[in-house]
Amino acid sequence: MSFKQLYTILFFIGIFFFPFNTYEGIPALGEYSSEAGALFLMAGFGVLLFSGSIKIPLKNPYLQVFILFLLWCIIATILNIDTVYSNYFKQTGGINRFIRQYFSIILSSGIFFALYWNVIREMEIREILIKIRRVFLYTLIVAFIYGFLETLVVVFNFYPAYNILKLFNYFPFIDVHIHYQRISSVAYEPPFLAIFLITIAGWMFSYIITEKKVTRFVPILMVLFLTYFSGSRTALIIITLQLFIFMVILFNNPKYKRYIIYFFSFSAIAVVLLLAINAEKVIKSVETKLESLNFSDNLTESISNKSRFGIQYASLQVYKKNPIIGVGFGQQSYHSRYEYPMWATKDNYEFRIFYKNQKEKSFPPGFNMYTRLMAETGTIGIVLFLTFITLLIFKSWKLLRTLKDEEKILAITLFITFIGLAINWMQTDTFRMYGFWLCLAILIKLSGATNKNNEHNNSTDTAL
Repeated sequence: MSFKQLYTILFFIGIFFFPFNTYEGIPALGEYSSEAGALFLMAGFGVLLFSGSIKIPLKNPYLQVFILFLLWCIIATILNIDTVYSNYFKQTGGINRFIRQYFSIILSSGIFFALYWNVIREMEIREILIKIRRVFLYTLIVAFIYGFLETLVVVFNFYPAYNILKLFNYFPFIDVHIHYQRISSVAYEPPFLAIFLITIAGWMFSYIITEKKVTRFVPILMVLFLTYFSGSRTALIIITLQLFIFMVILFNNPKYKRYIIYFFSFSAIAVVLLLAINAEKVIKSVETKLESLNFSDNLTESISNKSRFGIQYASLQVYKKNPIIGVGFGQQSYHSRYEYPMWATKDNYEFRIFYKNQKEKSFPPGFNMYTRLMAETGTIGIVLFLTFITLLIFKSWKLLRTLKDEEKILAITLFITFIGLAINWMQTDTFRMYGFWLCLAILIKLSGATNKNNEHNNSTDTAL
């Protein structure tokens, strides 16, 4: 077996295990400690590195903008070196925090991206669409079976299903656990399941276009099922938006209008089946879901909402005091802890037990990538990052309007995925969204493939 074959296999195994993070993991890996997919991606990069043939598309303008952002993260931290050096919270110094956070972003956007690119750079567009989508489908099937059994226990109180669910303890990287009232499937918590579903939604939608059998609607129905019962408001809103965008794109093409009718027909059948199982539970679940989307009422009642908006508010206060260069990459928590509003901390056990507790080593989440970067890298940093994201969305939109066949389908998938994950960054502050960097590599490949001169695509590569 060649090095290329080996790191390609590890790549596909890695993307299969994207959402698997319920097992104990390796503490030394920090925020990647329980990420099963990361283990295979790191192993794949190790093989790629050992092969001695790494190509990176450094001449690509989108990648160059992001590299400028990475450089600015270092510069902003150096300009704040006095406070960074003196920062200390959660038994962790500011320098240590910067190194760990910068390693985290480099691991996802650099090391893993390098593996993604070197695997797909010589693949055909159709091959990229079919193979990656198929792996995501296999993962979704496993997640759906687990989630369906979990739903029977949590929502419908059918406890015998738990005996079957426990068999998943024999599946790699899964420790079976139950979140009452919500399901998380193979992920540790519903928010992590949400990231996976948002990542694969566009890929699963594309089956409606490419397949001819009735089963082409099954993947999207599985995504919607898991989205609904996960209880993740973010996933429900974003995937609904992704589906709406997909429907609009299809509706503009007379060839695909009938697929919209088919989809709603199968959705209606699925709802009828759920009502037949337990109508009272389903109706009550819908009412609860609608109530959960009322953010104005839940802001003062929901502990999680108070924490989320309170920390985002604190980040904005830090930005107001440091508007140009921020306080340094990875340093947001050191400063925002003095800016928490009273309405967020009052009668809120999360701040008392977790976020302000010095004995608890885990840092409080920023809950929003954009407010975090505003606080840490200032106006310069957030402008660079937003420019990077905007370029990716605009380019994928431009491609879906000009390309045909498999290339068009892949462009639609990328457009939907970029929008979903970009919005999802409004409620999470981690760069550990593997699908985003995978789609970046695919977009660069697709952009190069549209050039009639194939050598142009290869010329963007730089050997490392």
